[in-house]
Amino acid sequence: MLNPELIASKPEDVGIDSERLEAVFARARRDLDDGVLPSAQVAVARNGKLAGMRTFGSAVQGGEGRPATDETLYSIFSSTKAVVGVAVWLLLEEGLLKLDERVAEIIPEFGTNGKEVVSVEQVLLHTSGFPYAPLRPEFWGDRQTLLEAFGRWRLNWEPGTRYEYHPTSAHWVLSEIINRRTGVDFREFIRKRVTEPMGLNELFAGLPPEHDARVAEVRWVSEAVEPPGGWGEVTPEAVLRFNGTEARRSGLPGAGGIASAAELAMFYQPLINGGQTVDGRQVLKPETIAFGTTVRTEGRHVDPVWKIPANRGLSMVVAGDDGNAFMRGFGRTCSPVAFGHGGAGGQIAWGDPETGISVGYCTNGFTDWLTVGRRVTAISSLAGSCAI
Repeated sequence: MLNPELIASKPEDVGIDSERLEAVFARARRDLDDGVLPSAQVAVARNGKLAGMRTFGSAVQGGEGRPATDETLYSIFSSTKAVVGVAVWLLLEEGLLKLDERVAEIIPEFGTNGKEVVSVEQVLLHTSGFPYAPLRPEFWGDRQTLLEAFGRWRLNWEPGTRYEYHPTSAHWVLSEIINRRTGVDFREFIRKRVTEPMGLNELFAGLPPEHDARVAEVRWVSEAVEPPGGWGEVTPEAVLRFNGTEARRSGLPGAGGIASAAELAMFYQPLINGGQTVDGRQVLKPETIAFGTTVRTEGRHVDPVWKIPANRGLSMVVAGDDGNAFMRGFGRTCSPVAFGHGGAGGQIAWGDPETGISVGYCTNGFTDWLTVGRRVTAISSLAGSCAI
């Protein structure tokens, strides 16, 4: 559970309208009432504190079907990328890393098959050219096998010339950069330097075994319909691998995070409040956050699936002012400078520096991509307009 000191006594204490917040909860519950999802959890925060949270439905947890509660944890899939990204921001802030460095200078095992030219910035922007470089799930927790895989990986295009989402490969590289430049395992670095300073003790990159029984097992609740652009790595079979210990223990840096919706929403509060927590701890410098959330993808970097500009910061998506924010997971009511990173299955995670609102939404139910898109847009739009 979230630290009680981070929970507002009532929504109005942090500038959130109770009736509008209830509308967010009602929309999240609708999918449960209609039988679309088995369980879901949603949270909205502002001014450094959680304004409200609700959990609906039931899920298999620890091998047993039972009601989901506010203590239930969820696989957050690619929302993990933002957490790893913030860890990399800290390396940049402290002079331990530069964007123009070649990855191969940091990880010599990576410097093969033309990858010698790949820069740190390109990896963070998904322009590095190896979107589907493989690492089988049974090796997710095996660092030596990962390093050997780096040597085999090949480029699909010249780095920097185009954008294509790297579901897991880029963040394996980022995790190893953290390992090398800090001398600390990336999971421990995230815990000690990112989540614990934020007061978030249950936003996990690498889940301890004692919490396994709290995690809602992922399941398909409708026929799996292939999305535009094809399945890529996120196949129906691959999704179910996230119920296994390989994903939970490894902290799979592109997709393996575990959290509650409250922790997801609260992760963005320091990031949209100058890097500071509500009790005055400075997690990041304001200029570091501005640096990390500046759109760096260029006009030629168009998402090949959705045919819109990628609008990428450093391991972060930025809403933008081109009318496509809803297609990036932000709904229709946030400001252009809102930033975050959603996850497969419709996980929602973003914060808006202009309104001070942040939102987290988690579900263990996988449905067709069109249903997911409509739900993400609806919940994000309602959450984005909750301020008094």
